[in-house]
Amino acid sequence: MSHRPSSGLAAVSTALLAMSRHLEVRDVLKTIVASARELLDAEYAALGVPDDHGGFAQFVVDGVSEEQWKAIGPLPRQHGILAAMLQKAETERLADVRLDPRFEGWPAAHPEMSDFLGLPVRDGDEILGALFLANKRCPKEDGGCGFTAEDEELLSILAQHAAIALTNARLYERSRELTIAEERSRLAHELHDAVSQKLFSLRLTAQAAAALVDRDPARAKGELQQVAALAAEAADELRAAVVELRPAALDEDGLVHTLRTQIQVLDRAHTARVTFDGQGARALPAAQEEAVLRVAQEALHNALRHADAELVTVTLARSGQGARLTVTDDGKGFDPRTVRSAGRHLGLVSMRDRASGVGGALTVTSAAGEGTTIEMEVPGG
Repeated sequence: MSHRPSSGLAAVSTALLAMSRHLEVRDVLKTIVASARELLDAEYAALGVPDDHGGFAQFVVDGVSEEQWKAIGPLPRQHGILAAMLQKAETERLADVRLDPRFEGWPAAHPEMSDFLGLPVRDGDEILGALFLANKRCPKEDGGCGFTAEDEELLSILAQHAAIALTNARLYERSRELTIAEERSRLAHELHDAVSQKLFSLRLTAQAAAALVDRDPARAKGELQQVAALAAEAADELRAAVVELRPAALDEDGLVHTLRTQIQVLDRAHTARVTFDGQGARALPAAQEEAVLRVAQEALHNALRHADAELVTVTLARSGQGARLTVTDDGKGFDPRTVRSAGRHLGLVSMRDRASGVGGALTVTSAAGEGTTIEMEVPGG
């Protein structure tokens, strides 16, 4: 495939429009990679966002199937040519990456790559990531085809705008996190003030009732009735606060998008790989969506904090009129009977209560050394 300047610029314009449609960081990364691969007609494309520990916080690929990606194994480290692009901030265009002295090989399941084009994605002096392509689709008899200087120029233009899109997406996510944090702080103050007043009144009224029990049982009875009324008011205010604390993103974006966003954050924040598949899931009544989200959060917390898992998979699938949530990890597992007898529940009681509270059911399958699967079904509406 040969790119003329006009067709190349038109393709860049199309790619930029695609990037501008997304606000979530992960979606922007995926769009950048797919756009770069299509723009330069490459077989493979990838973009790595570095962390602060010699690895990648995120690594997005295009052209590799999900099965291949799983077989390849853990995310790559920053070494060889990838490290050179991140450290020196220079473009690398190679006829055969395998012949470069910095090449250090790849896992057995990794696809074969030859011609290579990579460059850093920068925001000023900050390197946001490394974008690279491999195996340009064209006849290669006698080594007569590979990435050209024109390809390099087009990818450079794309990378500059990709940096803007990625920076904007990060700012959007950060602003939303701050908005949610501020809203939760406001609600926490309101909840504290309202409930504290009710509890103070409850305490005083209960003390008055206790003092009157022996000398004026009738008045004591009246005071106890007031205690019951105050307790009912406090319960109502707590319920109202819980409704207000329903995640804002859940109301705005729905369960599937909210789960995907939270799991992407966990995938970046932990060494374990965390994946999500929500294809085919349907919208649920609000109470059921919140229950599913809370159970997923609790199950993920257990898998990432206690199970020593390397891979956690979350799926949300349609089940009749409702949905089925499945959270599976490959961690150390546990014996549910031992957990119960030891008085530890790992949030299982809370998860079962949430499921039953919306007419659903929760099952836990686990054994020592065999990982854990938590499955929740809700009926829909």
